[in-house]
Amino acid sequence: MLKLRMRFEKTGRAVYISHLDLMHTFHRVFLRAGYPLKHSEGFNPHPILSIALPLSVGHGSVCEIMDVTLVQDTVDTAQMAVDLNAVLPEGIRVQAPYIPETKASAIKWLRVMGRYEYDGKQAVELIAPLRAFYTCSELPVSRKTKRGEGIIDIAPYVKDVTINADGEDVRLAATVSVNEPTINPELLVKVLQQNDPELAPDFAEFTRLEIFTEKMEVFR
Repeated sequence: MLKLRMRFEKTGRAVYISHLDLMHTFHRVFLRAGYPLKHSEGFNPHPILSIALPLSVGHGSVCEIMDVTLVQDTVDTAQMAVDLNAVLPEGIRVQAPYIPETKASAIKWLRVMGRYEYDGKQAVELIAPLRAFYTCSELPVSRKTKRGEGIIDIAPYVKDVTINADGEDVRLAATVSVNEPTINPELLVKVLQQNDPELAPDFAEFTRLEIFTEKMEVFR
């Protein structure tokens, strides 16, 4: 039995694969590539595989984290990545697995890149007001919780915001908390819709760039 962790990317058309379908895909891929996963015990055994931060449909990532437990005790990790990529669908690619260094609970920050599209507005004219908005001392936004609708001030949990024009679009990069509390990048748009609708994009998509610990060390 061997516990491994690997990074993988989910881009292109693969961003429209749901989390559940992604799990099923990996279950089949490991078996097809010749790396059977260890299964849990009990009446409903399932492959031991977990993804640290489930990704919303439509959003991409180049830094997803997956933990697996293999049946075998040793493996050539470089060859394993080659074998898996040979049978993975377009848009999903894995890097060479490694022995986990920290627990998933150590994840705290996520660096994301957002692309904002506006109909009938010039991107260059939105840069200054967007920068001013995201640097406000308070950024209240309503979101659904287990107890119903609640208000959260996301300002303390969003940092290192940069905003630039990219042709007709606006590019936003930010580091957000993903653990106590969890700030879904979509809240960066929702806070605009609720507090300054004129600055809210007509369409937005996000890509995850990197995952960090509390000390802003790359999570491994």
